[in-house]
Amino acid sequence: MILLDGQACDSPLLLDRGLAYGDGLFETIAVREGQPLAWSAHMARLARGCAALSLPAPQPAVLLDDAQRLLSAREHGVIKILLTRGSGGRGYRPPIAPQPRRVVSLHPWPAELDEGNGAPRQVWVCRQRLGHQPQLAGIKHLNRLEQVLASAEWPSADFFEGLMLDIEGKLIEGIRSNVFVVQGKTLLTPEVSRCGIAGIVREAVLDCASAHGFVARVEPMTLAQIGARDEMFLCNSVMGLRVVGEIAHDDGVIRLENHGAAEAIAAGLRVAKVIP
Repeated sequence: MILLDGQACDSPLLLDRGLAYGDGLFETIAVREGQPLAWSAHMARLARGCAALSLPAPQPAVLLDDAQRLLSAREHGVIKILLTRGSGGRGYRPPIAPQPRRVVSLHPWPAELDEGNGAPRQVWVCRQRLGHQPQLAGIKHLNRLEQVLASAEWPSADFFEGLMLDIEGKLIEGIRSNVFVVQGKTLLTPEVSRCGIAGIVREAVLDCASAHGFVARVEPMTLAQIGARDEMFLCNSVMGLRVVGEIAHDDGVIRLENHGAAEAIAAGLRVAKVIP
């Protein structure tokens, strides 16, 4: 017997391993003019996540059919795909023959992302740190408690994002974004081999960097390496690219310059229909 908020309930969703253990994956996809952006790249990452979790991967055509059924009612928005191992009873041991469960939902476009006219944003450095787990690094698994705890620190509505460090103090990512630092003609982004998400837009920026005259490097990074003359931008599939103006941290504020790199790269990614 199961009680949900004190009432008897027998829904199989209450036995889902995604709910019980975070045993699953998700993808968040921007929709513009009725089209999900960078669909193939999202499906490729979902497949990599399924391989990492030994989870049967759904056919992309099935997910696309689900998405298109939802999109018949809206031109702009955000598609979210949840994939779990399905129901599996009590205990951590996964079922030998899992029956994955998929949930595809359509959400309104977050209007707050259209505010500010692209002005440089304020970010802060989170106290919550990211632990190391190489097998789960890069993929979008459902266990996001570190991000939940970091988001609970949000100082005020003036801040756009929080930067997350790992347990060694290295810069990894934003709570909901990847991070790039522009130093001259070098484009730097932190490694995500031990923790963090390998974002779709992150990969697209790395791929197109040379076309914009940059040498791209993926390497460990600390806040101490970021100087006042540098440019920093954040990216994900929904927000696109957002320039950072200030980083608030325990020792004060780092004020950054905007050299226009993010705007130039973003323009190319919009043409390629990677970002909205």
